[in-house]
Amino acid sequence: MFLQILQNTPRWVFALFIALLWLGLRQTLTRQMGLKRVLLPALGLTAFSLYGVLSAWPTQTLTLLCWLLAAGSTGWWVQRQPLPAGTRYDPDQQRFTVPGSWVPLATMLGLFMTKYVVGVALAVQAGWVHEAGFPIVCSAVYGGFSGLFMGRVARLWALALRTDRAARQWDASSPVA
Repeated sequence: MFLQILQNTPRWVFALFIALLWLGLRQTLTRQMGLKRVLLPALGLTAFSLYGVLSAWPTQTLTLLCWLLAAGSTGWWVQRQPLPAGTRYDPDQQRFTVPGSWVPLATMLGLFMTKYVVGVALAVQAGWVHEAGFPIVCSAVYGGFSGLFMGRVARLWALALRTDRAARQWDASSPVA
């Protein structure tokens, strides 16, 4: 059955897997990036997560509410966690230095596998679309991943705001030559 599932998987799914793997592996290295480079992957993966909910359960409002609740609460929790040691923001260059981590790879592949497994499960057991528990749990998992992505961006954004504010205060208190 596993071989049949793989054979019926569209080719673009494998290409997406390789792209996410590549993107995630790149994030295991310390890197410098601007806000767009921080924000765009998180927005794209959040959209992919939301698409997972809306494509499977387009008429079930409760699934969207579960996604929103999980995304919001997870994002809030992640945003409150300390940044990894070595994370910095340079206000002059408007660039972040972010230490390498395996967490982004794990979360990207976790979201991908969730979408894949949900798709296979719904293809094999189409009746699960209308079950009460399955859509709610899946929506919460999708939302949790979105919260992880957006919470990480929010932490970096907060760092940039704090750093900019501190630089302006330092400039204002410096003696004029």
